[in-house]
Amino acid sequence: MNYTIIVILGLLLFWFLYDLFQKKNAVIRNFPIVGRLRYFFIKLGPPIRQYLIASNRDELPFNRSQRNWIDDSSKLVNNYEGFGTDKDLYNPGHVFINPKMFPYVPPSGHVSNDDPYFLPCAKVFGLSKGRKNPFRPYSIVNISAMSYGSLSKTAQSALNKGAALAGCYHNTGEGGLSPYHQLGADVVFHIGTGYFGCGITGADGKRYFDFDTFKKLALDKYPGKIRAIEVKLSQGAKPGKGGVLPAKKNTKEIAAIRGVEPHTDVLSPNHHTAFSDVRTMVDFIEDLANKTGLPVGIKSAVGHLGYWKELAQIMKDEKKGPDFIVIDGGEGGTGAAPPSFADHVALPLVFGFSQVYQIFQKAGITKDIVFGASGKLGFPAEILKILTMGADFINIAREAMMSIGCIQSQECHTDHCPVGVATQNPRYYRGLDPTLKSVRFANYINTLRKETLQMTHACGYEHPTQMMMEDIDISCGDNNKTITALEAYGYENTPDDFEGLNSIRNCPYLGEIKTA
Repeated sequence: MNYTIIVILGLLLFWFLYDLFQKKNAVIRNFPIVGRLRYFFIKLGPPIRQYLIASNRDELPFNRSQRNWIDDSSKLVNNYEGFGTDKDLYNPGHVFINPKMFPYVPPSGHVSNDDPYFLPCAKVFGLSKGRKNPFRPYSIVNISAMSYGSLSKTAQSALNKGAALAGCYHNTGEGGLSPYHQLGADVVFHIGTGYFGCGITGADGKRYFDFDTFKKLALDKYPGKIRAIEVKLSQGAKPGKGGVLPAKKNTKEIAAIRGVEPHTDVLSPNHHTAFSDVRTMVDFIEDLANKTGLPVGIKSAVGHLGYWKELAQIMKDEKKGPDFIVIDGGEGGTGAAPPSFADHVALPLVFGFSQVYQIFQKAGITKDIVFGASGKLGFPAEILKILTMGADFINIAREAMMSIGCIQSQECHTDHCPVGVATQNPRYYRGLDPTLKSVRFANYINTLRKETLQMTHACGYEHPTQMMMEDIDISCGDNNKTITALEAYGYENTPDDFEGLNSIRNCPYLGEIKTA
């Protein structure tokens, strides 16, 4: 016992002297040993606030009420709330959906009576430009770009299997087509600036798009299931910022998927080498669409509008360009981004989307483009708002992650995700069961579509893209006023030529859903 005490005292003395003479940290040097408690409590701060202090509506990016709704929906347990809302309805920016006195009632024989989850995109990718293989997403809600490497293999497997069950497509993310994207769901292949899974490394060390590599690593591996191609110009959370896949994460499996050398740092720059301006981008899109027969679109954050105006003019004059355009809001998520970019670079979704949509509307070509949106849209009211503004479909990422177990620990950038979603550490991702979580993801998507459709019916419409800007009111806050979205954003969306859900159910371009 005496020896044990002596050893403990000796270790404490060594620790005290080390802290006293080290020079990196002034607090610890001035208060040896005790000063370390400061950093211990700092580390405990986020979970203590999340579990014990924050109210249901306090936290960002998603508060407890939002997370609980996703979790309850995914488990098919009671996702209702009792005694009335606890949300401040007078808060500036609060969205009000305007119901009609008499709702829309599906007639006898209507698909909604048999399948309350059926909510496809009202437009078809690539049809207006005569692409060989047009595509109509089975779901207006789909999985946004998240790479294998950013998410674990078990998370990607759960999402892909769940997407097959729910009929939504799965965007590969910039990291290429992995085996975990090939488990039954429709796929949109994402081309980023690193051309992973579709490019080669040149003698100068830069990455270049290469169609033969694309065909080998993607098109030939999942024939008939890659339904469209998305070219990323920028990401809402960090537009104009590249990235690096560190050598320790670049395993043999990931390197083979991406078409790079394993165990080396791989750069994803902030610009493309396949094109450098709007003119060459349109040429790249047309060449890619002609070679693959697939619809090709772009994804971008919004800032300066000059290039958007140039793109709209080219598309109007030449009938060429992207088949779909996805606007990514500045509030969108990412595995890791500098706060300076995440907090200040790029417009939030509603501002960016409304400005871009009006550019194409003034050019008279909105009916020829399928508009997508992403940025915290995984809730019925948010879906209705952005579709009312002109979007045709939405993509979600963090909400999808939460449906398969993400607890918003915000450890994505550390490789220590405690639930195994955003990590490559087998210590953590072994805890995520893809079979169970795939069902939960499908449940969440089905619930989201069902409640969105029910709210649409309350407004008197069959499909949410029929809603107009006057069907949405926005709170102005302390002056006790609300204004319509039409007044807030200064335009009315261009109505689609909607032919009815029964007709869409028989569309030859409709995406696939796995049936039991």
